[in-house]
Amino acid sequence: MFQPEWEAMPRDELLRLQLERLRQTVERVYYRVPYYRHRLDEHGIKPEQIGSVEDIIRLPFTRKQDLRDQYPFGLFAVDLSEVKRLHASSGTKGKPTVVGYTRRDLDNWADLCARTIVAAGGRPGDVFHNAYGYGLFTGGLGVHAGAERLGVTLVPASGGNRTRQVTLIEDFKPRGIAGTPSFILSLAETMEEMGKDPASSSLVYGIFGAEPWSEGMRRTLEEKWGIHAVDIYGLSEVLGPGVSIECWQAKNGLHIAEDHFLVEVIDPDTGEPLPDGETGELVFTTLTKEAIPVIRYRTGDIAAVYREPCVCGRTHARMSRIKGRVDDMLIIRGVNVFPSELEHVLLQVKEVTPHYQIIITREGTLDHFTVEVEVSESFKERIGDCPLSEHADGARLTDRLCRLFKDNLGVTTQVVLRRPHEIPRSEGKAVRVIDRRVPQPR
Repeated sequence: MFQPEWEAMPRDELLRLQLERLRQTVERVYYRVPYYRHRLDEHGIKPEQIGSVEDIIRLPFTRKQDLRDQYPFGLFAVDLSEVKRLHASSGTKGKPTVVGYTRRDLDNWADLCARTIVAAGGRPGDVFHNAYGYGLFTGGLGVHAGAERLGVTLVPASGGNRTRQVTLIEDFKPRGIAGTPSFILSLAETMEEMGKDPASSSLVYGIFGAEPWSEGMRRTLEEKWGIHAVDIYGLSEVLGPGVSIECWQAKNGLHIAEDHFLVEVIDPDTGEPLPDGETGELVFTTLTKEAIPVIRYRTGDIAAVYREPCVCGRTHARMSRIKGRVDDMLIIRGVNVFPSELEHVLLQVKEVTPHYQIIITREGTLDHFTVEVEVSESFKERIGDCPLSEHADGARLTDRLCRLFKDNLGVTTQVVLRRPHEIPRSEGKAVRVIDRRVPQPR
């Protein structure tokens, strides 16, 4: 562990620390953020009334729209002169969400990201290849700071330029790598196209996140690269990467940094709290953020939380891997479908790759669900130049995938087979869903 005194803290001590820091956070936002003072007054809550961690459920939720409505600095709890860095979302759905960091925030963030690298199997002196994007996105710079805090030799590769990244991996011989799982998978494909075996590289462990990915994808990454592949979680509104991480020993849930965050799981429809082990929407309250503390932030991410001890010795609660997002959940003819569930099915079929796109259209009042899937190189060689849909093997594969999707997801799909590399590769997060539905006139 990087900070065993915090990561393996006895649960009773951790609860006392959380209560102390929760009180400080509520006091900070009440007296320094007019928006929160108004919301807390609406709920009839004063900071001194927080008597236990369980009192968190009395506090109002914060949503992404609240950050947009207070754009750019309305939720900041410090003067802008104390803010040492700003990050922001892309703003593709309106105003971006803006977050800031004081010097102490940046120090805490570096510590938490250093914890994640150690949990993944990293150690001081490693060469570490960081393929997360740099810029306003928190991924690249967050992991960067953690790597430097741990004391590794950092390669700030960022995203894109796969051929050059392969060269860097071959020449610099990193022991660890970080990036989105879809991009790191595409790096392995690039190596294979160059006649090289990714499993023969120097890599031992990989830290993957920023998009939902399945256990099947983990197996694929581990087999191709010959590594331990662990899941990392974070979001800029709460901190960035480093909120939670799997340990390489168990790979059974992501350890949440509970000394810095209070976690809840709620019913996404009613907002009511759910017990440990039940799947719902993750909600986080920051306990140490100075620049922009958030109270009960509704992440939109779907997962469950567990508090059983872990073999690695860490005592903090663990969250399951993200099943999907409330706003990414597809409702097709009354059936809820998450893209990660579809990926899980594809990874069981050796004739196809994990690269796919979901196309949703509407004809009249009915939604149509099409999955475009790339076939493997070996399957392409078997088919030859014949159109995939016209070959008997292609037709059989299409029928098989349709049945698997129906049996596993409960939804009828159309499957379109694509040749290798016909589905665009992303330089960052993979684009899995293309919604072409046009609202119908009333």
